[in-house]
Amino acid sequence: MVAETEITVLGAGIAGLAVATALAQRGKKVTILEQAPEIREVGAGLQISANGARVLEALGLKTGLDAAGMRAEAVELFDGLTGERVLRLDLARLRPGAPTRFFHRADLITLLADAARAAGVEIRLMHQVEEVTLGDHPPRLVTAQGARIETGLLIGADGLHSKLRQALNGKAAPFFTHQVAWRAVLPAEPDIAPVAQVFMGPGRHLVTYPLRGGTRRNIVAVEERRNWAEESWSLTDDPLAMRIAFEEFAPQVRGWLDRIERPNLWGLFRHPVATRWHGNGAVILGDAAHPTLPFLAQGANMALEDAWTLAGHIASGAPLAAYQSARQGRVTKVVEAANTHARHYHLDGIRRDIAHAALRLAGRCAPSSILGRYDWIHDFDVTGGG
Repeated sequence: MVAETEITVLGAGIAGLAVATALAQRGKKVTILEQAPEIREVGAGLQISANGARVLEALGLKTGLDAAGMRAEAVELFDGLTGERVLRLDLARLRPGAPTRFFHRADLITLLADAARAAGVEIRLMHQVEEVTLGDHPPRLVTAQGARIETGLLIGADGLHSKLRQALNGKAAPFFTHQVAWRAVLPAEPDIAPVAQVFMGPGRHLVTYPLRGGTRRNIVAVEERRNWAEESWSLTDDPLAMRIAFEEFAPQVRGWLDRIERPNLWGLFRHPVATRWHGNGAVILGDAAHPTLPFLAQGANMALEDAWTLAGHIASGAPLAAYQSARQGRVTKVVEAANTHARHYHLDGIRRDIAHAALRLAGRCAPSSILGRYDWIHDFDVTGGG
């Protein structure tokens, strides 16, 4: 049973800010330790689907959610080589009550950070944790700045390279998928529509959608390759490599890529879902527990679901094992679905022709059935709000 009053959260990302806010709103004393000198997120765009939005609304952030996130009207799939549209799914008509929103990651972080502070969370910057010690004593931390901290409950929201995950599970070797993603944000054209567009090609695809009221265009370009790339949000690449990878794509796509001067490059790795999420006064959530590939746009949404569930278990005094039991099956299913999703965009030859023909037919005859494949993700309501 968790009865400690002092709670320390590692990381001021989406998972950390959301769980801290949810706990503070339930009367808990919470401190966040963040290694950066300021609360900022340099990433690009992300999508908040209905399952994640329900958590933000339950945290009292509906006004900010509507103000900062653009509602997606549709999803469109294109033949990347010809630029011809293969399929359009009208989300506004087919799923009016469960919108997906496009967010700049920095705007979501700001929204959550403001909510955390308003709830009474203390955010301590420039606390880079170098050592985590668990045992027959309260969790102990040592930071690069020389601080030694002991806390009643330690929550690891410290992402892909989580120190707390390692303390609970030991080191794990991720598997390189032989896929890389270039990311960038561009000034948008004046008439950009609130639509997610996917351009599909042999061994590669590109996703784009608007951000910040249509003033910016988010670009994610994925290529299958043999050469290894680092798993990092901060690595940059020569834009020529990206342009060469998509040189056979339609002029519209090449035009966007020609405008990118310094893309971020991110190696895509599969990580196993952690076996042990809790122990000795510590618990993990979000990417620290179950990193997921970006192909279903569920990383942020799973972090929000985790945060709400974990906060509820802690506030009620339920065992942390119950939190892991409540979440592990669902996130494992989402991770596995994301692992296989990209291959549908990367087909070549006759398989590609057949798949595109089938998508065109389904789009005309049964568009709801295509969207329905992922209702199990988007219709889920971890808040119990119905």
